[in-house]
Amino acid sequence: MIRADIHTHTLYSHGLSTPRALYVAALEKGLEFLGFAEHSPRPAGFDYTNEYREHLTAHLPDYAREVARLKAAPQTGKNGPCRVLFGMEMDWLDGQEDFTRAACRAFDFDYLLGSVHFIGRWGYDDNTQKTWGDFSQEECEHYYLAYFTAWEAMLRSQLFNVAAHPDLIKIYSVEQFHTWLLKPQSRAVVKHALTALRDSGMSMELSSAGLRKACREIYPAPPVMALAAELALPISFASDAHCDKDVAAGFARLASYALSFGFREYVVFEKGRGVPYPLNTL
Repeated sequence: MIRADIHTHTLYSHGLSTPRALYVAALEKGLEFLGFAEHSPRPAGFDYTNEYREHLTAHLPDYAREVARLKAAPQTGKNGPCRVLFGMEMDWLDGQEDFTRAACRAFDFDYLLGSVHFIGRWGYDDNTQKTWGDFSQEECEHYYLAYFTAWEAMLRSQLFNVAAHPDLIKIYSVEQFHTWLLKPQSRAVVKHALTALRDSGMSMELSSAGLRKACREIYPAPPVMALAAELALPISFASDAHCDKDVAAGFARLASYALSFGFREYVVFEKGRGVPYPLNTL
């Protein structure tokens, strides 16, 4: 059973719930760890259609204080105390490594998620299903390669602890993505990136968020999971919740998925140190 959800968002970015509401949900779900990993600030030029950057930047100190209060006074749920971990989801942005490094030092984090949401200046997951629907297979494959190139650079930066939703790029083109993965050269690209993940000492996130998105598939896809298992990568679990009802959502399915590929433990980071916990179906 999975007792840690390390990826959640609040109303301080584009979520719907307060940190307190997410924590209450974690207590009710029987979690032993709840990780708050709000989005990091982004510089201008890396923009979404419905931009929350100013709201997040203005309220980031409030968010940090609320999480600190929850962390200082853990409560007991159905499976005992639930500890709060303070993280952040950092965007890897083209040409912005200094900005990202500064953001990584902004607070006393327990861990940091590394994510690629932008290819160049394009936020490819910005409710762009119609855009992806207009792409040819060749155009999709161009962006898959660009994504994994950026993702590997993010891994090699040594800034982060967990690689979030590894194949997020499939969100609006899952069939084309699987067609791409059938090619040996594509799998070689992914394996090269996963090898960088292993060498970095990071863990790979397994996320149920994809089950709620257009792709209707766990992140990462089975071919990527098979490569991760071959490399014996450490893994961590996440819901990427944006409201309280999504905390630990789909975790029974995530556990079965991981076990089916031979994974028997998962990692939780605290103060940058990864601690393994057993994975079972009980």
